[in-house]
Formats: sequence, structure tokens, C-alpha cells
Amino acid sequence: MITPVIEAHGLVKSFGPTPALAGMDVTISRGESVAVMGASGSGKTTLLHVLAGTTSPDGGSVVFHPSTGAPIEVTRLGESARSRLRRERFGFVFQQGLLIPELTAVENVALAAMITGMPRRDALPHSASWLAALGLAGMEDRRIGGLSGGQAQRVAIARAQVTGAEVVFADEPTGALDSRTSAEVMDALLWSTTGQGRTLVVVTHDADVAARCTRTIAVSDGRVSTEVAA
Repeated sequence: MITPVIEAHGLVKSFGPTPALAGMDVTISRGESVAVMGASGSGKTTLLHVLAGTTSPDGGSVVFHPSTGAPIEVTRLGESARSRLRRERFGFVFQQGLLIPELTAVENVALAAMITGMPRRDALPHSASWLAALGLAGMEDRRIGGLSGGQAQRVAIARAQVTGAEVVFADEPTGALDSRTSAEVMDALLWSTTGQGRTLVVVTHDADVAARCTRTIAVSDGRVSTEVAA
């Protein structure tokens, strides 16, 4: 039986006079990888941020179905509750990684765990194990400037997963990488999410990235124009 992890209905969002979402309905199933594609300005990134609770819509609802406990209507939560949800249940990977250059790879990952309350003595080895699983064993103490673009993105993927996130949202995670490195990063991203029974939602312009996901949602003028299963 297909189990939804996120259900969104009637999403509306405008920035001034410009509509970004125009009554969009989206359902994301647990354990699937969904690529969201569309031209610049189509609403795809706004959709990702609304689903993740980083942006509030002007109308409509987003419901998150955690693996345990009652459904959570994200759009009815206050800012502090949404922040907690993002820290504990969701993970994020961005095009430039947004890592802290003054920290080492393992410290960048461990910081995400410590923010949720994990002691440093536990967070560091837990983070190191994630880095090793993503092919970065021996690089734990390198600062971000000493890593390649693909290695830095794998640090970002480890950071997104270290808290046990049920859903990972990725915004153009391979956009700054060459084709070979892009494929390697997608290998790591898919293995660490759907490969572990988790869910991935990725915004991308790259057809090769979308082709590796189980479903592609095409967005145009703030609406879903087509949905294609792999």
C-alpha cells in the first residue's frame, strides 16, 4: 500500500503581484524520490520551500505524516514549531552546500546533530560514520576549502541525514558540478535516502538527475503540468 509522507492541497503563494503557486496539489509517498522540474519562475523552488515549512503559503495546506505519531499540519504550525520540525524530521541539501568553512567536515555534520540535543561526544563519531558511508573516510578533519565540490556536497548530504531525517529536500544539489561528479553525488543522495527507506524531493534542471528519480513532477505557471513515473 502506498503511504503518503507529505500531502499538499490548494497551495497558493504570491510575491507581490507575481503568483508563484496557483492552487497546487502534490502528494509525496514514503520512500520515493521525486524530481520537480520547470523553467525559472515556474514555482518549483517555492513549492519545495512550502512543503518543507521554510515558507508559508498564502493559502492551502501541507500535512506531514511522520513514521510515528499523528499527522502534522505544517501550515498551521508557528515558526518555532516549524523550525523544530525542520531540525528533527527534515534534511536539506542546497546547490552550494551552505557549509561552514571554518569547521571541518565532521564538525559541519555534527553541528546539525548537536542542534537537536545530541552531545558532542556522541555527535562526532555518529557524523564520522555517515561521512565514511558516503566515501569520505579519512577526510573528517579537512576544512571545506580542502574538499572538491563533489566531496563538499557529500558532506552536505551527511549533514542532512545525521539527525535521521524522514524527508530530504534538495534544491539543485548537482547544479554546480560536472556530469561525472553529479552522477556520484546522486548515487550518494539516493543511497542515503530512498536506499534507507527515506524520501527525497529534489528540484533540478538536469534531465539526467530527474531520470534517476522514481517520479518527475513538471511545474508550469505555479501548477503541476505533468507527472511521469520512471
